[in-house]
Amino acid sequence: MSSSMFGVAFDARDAQAAASFWAAVLGRSVADGATSDNALISADPAIPGSKISFHRVPEGKTVKNRMHFDVITTDFDAEVDRLTGLGATKLNEVNGAAAHWVTLADPEGNEFDLIAG
Repeated sequence: MSSSMFGVAFDARDAQAAASFWAAVLGRSVADGATSDNALISADPAIPGSKISFHRVPEGKTVKNRMHFDVITTDFDAEVDRLTGLGATKLNEVNGAAAHWVTLADPEGNEFDLIAG
């Protein structure tokens, strides 16, 4: 017996705003009925377990996330510009011999990496 991924859930100060940011990042849409308390990015039918939900919690983020998204792009500089234009903040960039990525924070401070691919 095993378990299957159903989706990923995020705590948020404003669930609808967080979902809107991530829907724009991923080129997906926020499901109908989103509120500041609960919001959902619809699953990508090609990717099992790709549902992303957001739920309002009373406390803000205070420490580094224990888990984060890695997203990849073929147009690195343009995508960094697009994501910061959506409200992301650039935290760090690594340009090594084997890999190039930037660590960003979403508008609520959750870190994620954009990888040059």
